[in-house]
Amino acid sequence: MKILVVGGGGREHAIVHSLSKSPKTDRIYCAPGNAGISALAECVPIAATNVSALVDFAKKEKIDLTVIGMDDPLMLGVVDAFEDAGLRVFGPKKNAAILEGSKAFSKNLMKKYGIPTADFWEFTSSEEAKAFLQAHKKYPIVLKADGLALGKGVLICENEAEAMAGVDEIMVDKKFGAAGNTLVIEEFLTGPEVSVLSFCDGKTVVPMVSAQDHKRALDGDQGLNTGGMGTFSPSQYYTTEHAEYAMKHIFQPTVDAMAKEGRPFHGIIYFGMMLTADGPKVLEYNARFGDPETQVVLPRLRSDLVDIFEACIDGTLAEQSIEWEDDAAVCVVLASGGYPVQYQKGYPIQGLDAFRGREDLTIYHAGTAFDAEGRIVTSGGRVLGLTALAPTLEEAIQKAYAHIDQISFQDCFYRHDIGRK
Repeated sequence: MKILVVGGGGREHAIVHSLSKSPKTDRIYCAPGNAGISALAECVPIAATNVSALVDFAKKEKIDLTVIGMDDPLMLGVVDAFEDAGLRVFGPKKNAAILEGSKAFSKNLMKKYGIPTADFWEFTSSEEAKAFLQAHKKYPIVLKADGLALGKGVLICENEAEAMAGVDEIMVDKKFGAAGNTLVIEEFLTGPEVSVLSFCDGKTVVPMVSAQDHKRALDGDQGLNTGGMGTFSPSQYYTTEHAEYAMKHIFQPTVDAMAKEGRPFHGIIYFGMMLTADGPKVLEYNARFGDPETQVVLPRLRSDLVDIFEACIDGTLAEQSIEWEDDAAVCVVLASGGYPVQYQKGYPIQGLDAFRGREDLTIYHAGTAFDAEGRIVTSGGRVLGLTALAPTLEEAIQKAYAHIDQISFQDCFYRHDIGRK
């Protein structure tokens, strides 16, 4: 099979890596890809959001299967465009991707179908949002930009002053652009957070192994919110009882609800949940693989990813037997100094060769490129992710940190406490 993966980050590198293990895979393309992905796939200089160019490329190269990694093209209707062109594609159509694309939609869906989540209030006026906050008086409270915001459009406000400033940031100053046209205010939930990715074929949902990520930039969950500074799998807090409850009250009801709404979901649903004293509650949905959760989940997959993707497209997921390795996995992100605000690009990266050929240690490239001299250099905020596999979580943590300093680039920083939640 000829396969095209759309995207160019660490998540897509992990997807390409997993697809490359399938005996059904003959050739992989990645648009636009990155320097690390180029070792496994032919990188094509087409932006992930250039839907028409992606369709033209897939038709020209007779691509057998396209996998959409990123959220933005999903919201633009890339799956619809591929299907309209008679091309086989993995991912939700635009009317299903709204599950992530609009927090107001997803919260109202949960309310309608009784899916456990935090209480919420929805506003399109900053004045009305502020009036509500002045009357509410219960803090902390959570503010969420309705649309896509690169995983950063969530503010946890400890008091009224912070909440008022947050409303201005999202709705008036438009820090997250049009994503802030509608504001969702949520009650603050407490408990451990867990991420569960799942395969869906429109009616059947099969959860993957659990994961837990670290969003804050600095050790001890300090600093600014990021797209994710590291993750580990499995979550030690997510019990069999939690999994059974979530399957009955969250996972299957969500897929059923989308089907009833005329929005059957084929692809990946990422369930971000809080394990509260009253049981798991949904914090957020994503309509694709999480990043960097994918970098610890897919390395634990024993089954053929191509077979699973095809079953999701064909509605035959219930016939699939999906198996996982018992090993634990930890991914530590190496970021550019100044991330997630301002950072420099173009710094050469040293030490990558030390990890070639290792099954238990993998470098996933998130923000890398080749410079004019052919060197691999930094080209993003999150640059690399080092994933370690080991029989236990503690061993995986120790292995990752024992080898991470073999990699270096100017102004590199990483958290020293990934997996220690």
